[in-house]
Amino acid sequence: MSDWVTLAGLIPGAKPTPVPGMAGPVGQLFGYGLWLLVLAGAGAAAFGVYKLAVADKSRNGGGSEPFKWMGGGAAAVILASSLIAILNGIAGG
Repeated sequence: MSDWVTLAGLIPGAKPTPVPGMAGPVGQLFGYGLWLLVLAGAGAAAFGVYKLAVADKSRNGGGSEPFKWMGGGAAAVILASSLIAILNGIAGG
């Protein structure tokens, strides 16, 4: 379990900025939850690339599924990143 604690330091900027009026454990969990959403989105996009690489390239293959994974992952990364930037702007200004 101690490996998880040391691996958490690898995430750049993983220390959430406290938002005024939302201090305490809820704000901290919300901040870490956004970073986990970024990592999950990146993982989903990578899984979509993998599915595209191993997909059946014939005419009857389900060709849209990898793009759904990649699009969902990219959307999660963009949404969480913009929320992180907005919250850091509120907390910093």
